[in-house]
Amino acid sequence: MGSKRKPSSSRESAIANAVKSQTEQPDLVAAETEMSYAQPQGDGGETHQTASDAVETLTTQQGIPVSDDQNTLRIGARGSGLIEDFHFREKIFHFDHERIPERVVHARGVGVHGYFELTKSLADVTRADLFQRVGEQTPVFVRFSTVAGNKGSFDLARDVRGFAVKFYTKEGNWDLVGNNIPVFFIQDAIKFPDLIHAAKPEPDRGFPQAQTAHDNFWDFVSLSPESFHMIMWIMSDRAIPRSFRFMEGFGVHSFRFVNAEGKSTFVKFHWKPKLGLQSVLWNEAVKINGADPDFHRRDLWDAIKGGQFPEWELGLQLFDDAFADRFEFDILDATKIIPEEQIPVQIVGRLVLDRTVDNFFAETEQVAFCTQNIVPGIDFSDDPLLQGRNFSYLDTQLKRL
Repeated sequence: MGSKRKPSSSRESAIANAVKSQTEQPDLVAAETEMSYAQPQGDGGETHQTASDAVETLTTQQGIPVSDDQNTLRIGARGSGLIEDFHFREKIFHFDHERIPERVVHARGVGVHGYFELTKSLADVTRADLFQRVGEQTPVFVRFSTVAGNKGSFDLARDVRGFAVKFYTKEGNWDLVGNNIPVFFIQDAIKFPDLIHAAKPEPDRGFPQAQTAHDNFWDFVSLSPESFHMIMWIMSDRAIPRSFRFMEGFGVHSFRFVNAEGKSTFVKFHWKPKLGLQSVLWNEAVKINGADPDFHRRDLWDAIKGGQFPEWELGLQLFDDAFADRFEFDILDATKIIPEEQIPVQIVGRLVLDRTVDNFFAETEQVAFCTQNIVPGIDFSDDPLLQGRNFSYLDTQLKRL
């Protein structure tokens, strides 16, 4: 009869232990009482996650410390929630809006960090700062991607691969938004919506996913003879690379370099992998997709984590207006190439990818490449497809981000 009554619940036991602990540590008691963090929160009996001086403090977006992230404010132990609970509102609002629409094309991709190092000065043809001093390095972010499939599709589809590079130069960001194939399906951007609608899954059934082997696409091709060149590339080994590390990249369009005197020179950009070109056979791709649909992304991640940093050489085809006038094709036509036998590729730098991202959603999913992001010394040509991309990329990013 004279003994102390035992705590009737785990909550009372926790309170008793907290009081005992506070009695034994008076300095800690004073500090916690001042911050109101020592008092048990809520009545659910659960473990409470509360901030203290011993750990990094959780705050709201306005920097206000959050003492309890697991219980809403209520009127009494079982009462209604309070609309004044700004932390709950902020947390829910963030959750409701944290997903963004996936890209219409190039939805499935992987991004990595690295640097570009100049090995040959181009001061005579461009005043762009990153092309002036040999040995100078410029930070970059690179995103590789497939085109037709959604974010949940597989890596080894027979498809074009995106090869987009963002240069963080001293004069601003320059985006070289290219592919692993040097040409494109169409000459004019007004056909781009028709092309993508044709390449996406059949509208009545939602498949095939990440492939264009269906009637809609071939109907488009049959009515667009300028796409035949691109189709030859798509049906080649280039469309199923063994790895992103064994893949070329191209700027596709003709751009212009402008030097300090204002003289312009046409330029086409090439990325040449130091490891060479390698592809897989279609039956190999089918097996790999079944065993590991993330094969390309995993390969790049593992290589960089293992210290095997992939590297590419930047090559340029430079030519003047006189060559453009006498060339047998229109150099503004993105469905054609300029043969390297006629305009050799000059190697001027190297791209090294040496760091993976820390947060896929924040860095890879939310990165925004735009062909209109250029720096002084680099300019557009009158390529109608390029002009259309300049408009479309910004517009879609306003929607997506």
